[in-house]
Amino acid sequence: MEKKITLGIIIGNRDFFPDSLVEKARVEVIELCNTLGINPIVLDSNTTKLGGVETFQEAQKCANLFKQHAEDIIGVWVVLPNFGDEKGVADSLKLANLNVPVLIQAYPDDLDKLDVARRRDAWCGKISVCNNLYQYGIKYTLTTKHVVRPNDEGFITDLKAFLSVCKVVRGLKNVRIGAIGARPGAFNTVRYSEKILQRNGISVVTCDLSEILGNANKLTKDDAIVKDRLDKILAYTPIGKTPNEAMIQIAKLDAVLNNFMLEHSLDATAIQCWTSLQKNYGCNVCTSMSIMSENMLPSACEVDVTGTLSMYAMQLASGSPSALVDWNNNYADDDEKCVLFHCGNWAKSFLPDIQISNAPILGTSVGVENTYGALDGRTPAMPLTYGRISTDDPKGIIKAYIGEGELTDDALKTFGNRAVAQIKDLQGLMQYVCRNGFEHHVVMNASKTAGILKESLSNYMGWEVYEHR
Repeated sequence: MEKKITLGIIIGNRDFFPDSLVEKARVEVIELCNTLGINPIVLDSNTTKLGGVETFQEAQKCANLFKQHAEDIIGVWVVLPNFGDEKGVADSLKLANLNVPVLIQAYPDDLDKLDVARRRDAWCGKISVCNNLYQYGIKYTLTTKHVVRPNDEGFITDLKAFLSVCKVVRGLKNVRIGAIGARPGAFNTVRYSEKILQRNGISVVTCDLSEILGNANKLTKDDAIVKDRLDKILAYTPIGKTPNEAMIQIAKLDAVLNNFMLEHSLDATAIQCWTSLQKNYGCNVCTSMSIMSENMLPSACEVDVTGTLSMYAMQLASGSPSALVDWNNNYADDDEKCVLFHCGNWAKSFLPDIQISNAPILGTSVGVENTYGALDGRTPAMPLTYGRISTDDPKGIIKAYIGEGELTDDALKTFGNRAVAQIKDLQGLMQYVCRNGFEHHVVMNASKTAGILKESLSNYMGWEVYEHR
């Protein structure tokens, strides 16, 4: 069973507004959390007045409660049933020092309840709370509507998006990526700064490819671990015309990679592929990478570390697998369509007709018989979020671009993993990619999560983000 998401809840209050507003809001918020499977950490109504926060003493109590659950709280929801006390909210967050995303939600007034006994003034109070958080240097997220009730469908959509933002931010600040092997010599494009990533909480664990291949060569087809991995591969995909000897090679390599990830507690990998694997081991690693990505442990080829970081971010935003692709070809003379391609490592979710094959282009230089393990399959029509995270070493920053489009069912006769993408102002996007020195690799995800990624990467991670609209 998936662990419940835990949110800290701060209910702002000002005591010259009606107590019933705070009392009712607390009940509504807890009920909504229970409905959505959220574990709310909120002051008891006996600990402070109605469980709200107004004074510095109440802020201290709220902060202490949050500190007790700091390991679990991934975000804070600030509720303003009335104007609220902006210092109480800001002090609670400052003292708790959780460094997590914060959502500001304020209740609307009713036109027939603007008398002294029933008015809220939360429209105004929200501005004051945001002003104080800005002064304190605390980042926060706004709702689509300035004021909105918790049971409003629009707010529920906002809240679910906020939960995804929280997952992205927490995940990126603690991610561990395995860089297996050296980048291909011809691929300056996948250079990156390990130091800039580490400054942002992203750890890279390196390993020489010879260690992986050496351990794989020590295994035999009779080893239990090889049989186990082979069974998992056969259950995952049809093997087409792949020879049995090649399947054993693929399974041995898969076993070693699986152990390496477990040993180092890795969340993702970037693996050297061509041409060392084919020349020195005799197969492609694509099948293993596909299985990992499908199991939410994204894997990118050509040691594209920031590519797999992009895959991981999109996975956290959507809850579904990502794939690393090439911006590869124009689609006839359609200026808003292009071909996405790779020789074969996309997650199974993108490939309903998946099967193990070889890599014909790579085979021209290393021998097709040494390229089994690449996958063949066509991605059908799906929603599309695309994007790329990269370190810009001369500027000393992390930057990204993101956007949304569609994957289509347009005719496409070729091999490997392939898809057709339709993106508005695609030509303008390509101008941006080229002018800003981004890689030819991009990441795709079958979702509409660009807004979540923009909020996560720009507002909370502090990265330079371009959203293509």
